[in-house]
Amino acid sequence: MTQASSSAGSGRPAADTVLERFEQWARDTPGAPAVITPAGPLSYAGLDTAANRLAHHLRARGLPDGARIAIAPTRREETVVALLATLKAGAAYALVDPVDTRTARVQLTALAPGLLLTDAAGAARLDQGKGLPVLRTDTEAEAIAARPGHPPARAPRAAPAALLFTATAVPRPVPVGHALLLAAHEAWAQVARLTSEDRHLFTGGPDLTPFAAGWTRALCAGGALVLPDGPAWKPGEIPEAVSEYEVGALHTDPGGALRLLDRGLDPAGAARRGRREPAPRLAALRLLTVTGDRLYLDQQTALQDRLRPGARVLSVYAPAEAAGAGTWFELPQLPRLLDAPERICPLGTPFPGGSVELRAGELHLTPPGGGDALTTGDLAVLRPDGLLEFAGRLRDRITLADGSPLDPHPAESALRSHPGVGAAVLAPVGSRGNTRLVAYVAPPPDEPGREGGGARPDVEGLREHLAGRVPAAARPARLVHLRTLPRTRAGQEDRAAVPQPVAAGARPAGSGKYGAVAGGEVPGWFGFGCAAVPLAVVTLFATDLIWPGSTDLTGVPRPWSTLFFVLYLFECAAFAAGLLFLFAGRRRMVRPGPGRRLTTAAHLAAAYLLLAWWPQDNLYRLAAKHDWPRQAALVYTFNVPLMIAGLIVAVHLTRRPAAPPADSDR
Repeated sequence: MTQASSSAGSGRPAADTVLERFEQWARDTPGAPAVITPAGPLSYAGLDTAANRLAHHLRARGLPDGARIAIAPTRREETVVALLATLKAGAAYALVDPVDTRTARVQLTALAPGLLLTDAAGAARLDQGKGLPVLRTDTEAEAIAARPGHPPARAPRAAPAALLFTATAVPRPVPVGHALLLAAHEAWAQVARLTSEDRHLFTGGPDLTPFAAGWTRALCAGGALVLPDGPAWKPGEIPEAVSEYEVGALHTDPGGALRLLDRGLDPAGAARRGRREPAPRLAALRLLTVTGDRLYLDQQTALQDRLRPGARVLSVYAPAEAAGAGTWFELPQLPRLLDAPERICPLGTPFPGGSVELRAGELHLTPPGGGDALTTGDLAVLRPDGLLEFAGRLRDRITLADGSPLDPHPAESALRSHPGVGAAVLAPVGSRGNTRLVAYVAPPPDEPGREGGGARPDVEGLREHLAGRVPAAARPARLVHLRTLPRTRAGQEDRAAVPQPVAAGARPAGSGKYGAVAGGEVPGWFGFGCAAVPLAVVTLFATDLIWPGSTDLTGVPRPWSTLFFVLYLFECAAFAAGLLFLFAGRRRMVRPGPGRRLTTAAHLAAAYLLLAWWPQDNLYRLAAKHDWPRQAALVYTFNVPLMIAGLIVAVHLTRRPAAPPADSDR
């Protein structure tokens, strides 16, 4: 099966590029705002001049044509200047995450750039012994400003224009040529009906495909980019920014889009339960595009209701290999209303100039402008109405205990048809041959009682709900409630970050509507405390058996002897708590975001922070003041590891989670 759309680029001059489109707007409308930030606007002429100066500076460094330039300044406005300058200098740009150092280092390793273009703060984070050539825009600002403000001589365009990173767990750079970048822009211009009046706001990071390829929607159509002061917008800032800067086109991921359903955006409308009305702070929006992951039909309908009449909501399938132009869907494409919209994820039709083909159910995509078909790894079906529908991902396929494969998407969609479930993923738990399915569910984002009372589904209720809808093997054995599903930076549901369910038969760690795991609980802190008291007493009596004389206070006057005795009690209590935490604390620490290795390291580090005081202090008291070998051994056995353990715990605690964790679901 092949589905295609008519070309969007007929009559295009052979030498045309997105850079030339931008430069034409800079000549035609030099005073129009190209970039808008909280600090003020930057005109097309000002942006073009700044990019020309930096391009001359890049050419002066002797970079070969087609060189890869990694761009990672901490201010988004500088990112736009840098990518335009890179194109003007005849190089290929790659936008690198300026915030997440670990992700940025992975990107830089995969990219192997000829130059890292950043500021001093970015260089300190990213160039740690890698030996990368670095251009610091802030420290070389005077030299850049002294360069000519006219464009440099044109370089050959045979090399790629950009390298876009995939949204996979390990980002991979995908070369994108000048022709594809322009064809993708023209396809977007036709689908989104871009105008020079549009102001565009991208909620994701600059390294993600929606912005890394989508900046053309603004700057190649005469519109403006609305940018944050720093590298990315905070979720709470977006509605206010849309209102303040009169944003007409908002480009976001499903997580960001569903936050727009929060009734807090319209406090007056929140009182009218059951009614969805346009949110006043979103009144300027004429276009909302959602990319990055599956968006169900009922969610798209709810988003449509939050916008003013006539505004459009586009669900876009936008892989990096297609420069962000894969397939698109909006509600008017449907010939009629559909039953069970909560189970349907429409992909719609290909962008103009592109085509799709289904091979054994897998979606193969030819991007706008033609070329070889891309293997996507995603499953789809062609509906009777001629629209494509998402059917899952090959990488999410689960191997059951009997060795048979299971695509979780149909069961997850069926779970969403339960009135208390807004989002769901299925994940396998257990060793091979003993695999059980766990359902992770979150409430609908606009449910009035999501933080308080209300119907909360249990595992038996969900299994009964799925009966007759999915095979018995696809029904979950366990259930975990979350406030929201964890998502990656690219907006995809992060199946690797869901918390592990705790062992059956344990006591719940907490309460609340979304605060416990059906069929599995963990001991509460009261239970830990009761177990720690007798263990601390045993430890106190064991002290003199292991280190005779270490607690002897005979020669210490009062009140100091009493204070030291209390210190010994604290040491014993800390040792007892550390021992219990070592064996029972791991399952309390699992939360979306840090990853299992970091969580394990933090668990052991926290246990060591508690355990070490008892042996350390006793050994110190028995060591001679000038016994330097023993003093050095104690320092490197206890003091240095304690510092390292504290640092590991600090990293774990400050690691930004992919999504808000459940109250007590693990």
